[in-house]
Amino acid sequence: MSTHGPADRADAAAVPGGSRIIPAVSAVVTDAAGRYLLVLRSADPEAGRWALPGGRVESGETLEDAVVREVREETGVRVRVLREAGVVTRLAPGGGTYEIHCFVAEYLGGVAVAASDAAGLRWVDADALDAVATTRDLVATLREWGL
Repeated sequence: MSTHGPADRADAAAVPGGSRIIPAVSAVVTDAAGRYLLVLRSADPEAGRWALPGGRVESGETLEDAVVREVREETGVRVRVLREAGVVTRLAPGGGTYEIHCFVAEYLGGVAVAASDAAGLRWVDADALDAVATTRDLVATLREWGL
């Protein structure tokens, strides 16, 4: 996994071999107690598993703006982007590859409520993450990034 600089637009680009890159974002949001904000995915990929809030970047949107929007849409929480933690790629249903830019975001407020495509929402203590049915490699990736 590597970290890339921020992109300033969200158009899906063609890559060698005919695959499309689909820009996406996710956010590591923690509260004052150090708990992680997770959403229960209601759609594939990985429906029924807990994940960081996030989603596709809209055309013309910066990665940072997409993070703020996605967190607000899925959770009702307001955040401020602090820094990019890293990038992961995942195959997208129906073709293409999601290029997911993960950001560390500061919790600014708001009542956390599952909305949009989230089937549930919870705050999870760091020491309890291993016991949660998270999306593939989520906990290992957070550890690799020092989060």
